[in-house]
Amino acid sequence: MDLEKLDDLMSPCRLCPRECGARRESGETGFCGCAATALVGSVGPHHGEEQVLVGRGGSGTIFFAGCNLGCRFCQNWSLSHRRDGRPAEVADIADAMIALAARGCGNINFVTPTHFAHSVAGAVKLARSRGLQVPIVYNCGGYESVEVLECLEGCVDVYMPDFKTLDAGFAENALRAGDYPARARAALREMQRQVGDLRTDARGAAVRGLLVRHLVMPGQEDDARACLDFLCTEISARAFVNVMAQYSPRGEADLVAGLGRRPTAHEVLSARSHAADLGLRLAGE
Repeated sequence: MDLEKLDDLMSPCRLCPRECGARRESGETGFCGCAATALVGSVGPHHGEEQVLVGRGGSGTIFFAGCNLGCRFCQNWSLSHRRDGRPAEVADIADAMIALAARGCGNINFVTPTHFAHSVAGAVKLARSRGLQVPIVYNCGGYESVEVLECLEGCVDVYMPDFKTLDAGFAENALRAGDYPARARAALREMQRQVGDLRTDARGAAVRGLLVRHLVMPGQEDDARACLDFLCTEISARAFVNVMAQYSPRGEADLVAGLGRRPTAHEVLSARSHAADLGLRLAGE
C-alpha cells in the first residue's frame, strides 16, 4: 500500500483513467465532481449484497458520493450524479469502519471508492492500526487505473468490480467512457494478480479474491457473452461472477437507444446459462 503515491496521484488528479489533472487539494473538481475530501453518502450494514459478503451481520457498506463514470442508467443517481454526501476525513472513515465491525459486519465494503482511493487507503491503515481485522472490499465500477490498483496492493482483500461492457461504442454512449473495455480488462488482470480467485472461510464468507459483477443490459446479449468469455479465458476458469438481473431504466437511460426497458427473462437466463456452461462460479444475489 503506497499512501504517499496515492496522495500524489490525487492532485493533480490521476486516480482514474480520465487523468483529468484537477487540483483537488485546492478545491478544484474534475469529472467526478469531488475535491480532495471524501464525500460519504451512507454507512451501515447491507443485507442485499452477495451472500458471501452478507454473512450474519451484513456487509459493512460505506457509500461514497460522486463517480468517475457517467452511466446514463445509474441505479444510484443521487449519489453518483448529484453527489449527495457529507464530507468525511480519513479519521471519520476509520471510525465508521470500526463501528461497523463492532456491529457484527463481516467486512468493510467501500462502494464507488475509485476517486477517493487516497482516503480509503489512509482509513484502512488507521483502522487496522486500531485493531480492525475484517476483510476490505473494493466495490468499484471497473474503470480503474492499474497504477492506482498497484498502490492498493495489501490494502484490499476482495476486489468487487463491475464488468459492464466490452463494446466501446456502448461504453461511450452509456458510460461516457469509450475506453472502458480496455481499462476494465487491464484492471481485472491486475486485481486477479493481487488477490486471485475468491476464497471463503468455513462459514462461506469471502476472505480474499476477485468477485465480478455483470449487470445484464437490454439488447446486449452478445456483449454479455463476450464479457463472460473474457473472464473465463483471460482471468480465471474459476472466476466468481454475479450475473445480475436488476437493471431498470433510471436517470437518463432513455437517452441511449435500447435502454428504456428492463432486460427480458430470456436475456438474463441466456447470460447465466452461458456463465454456467463456461464453468464460472455463479454468485447468488
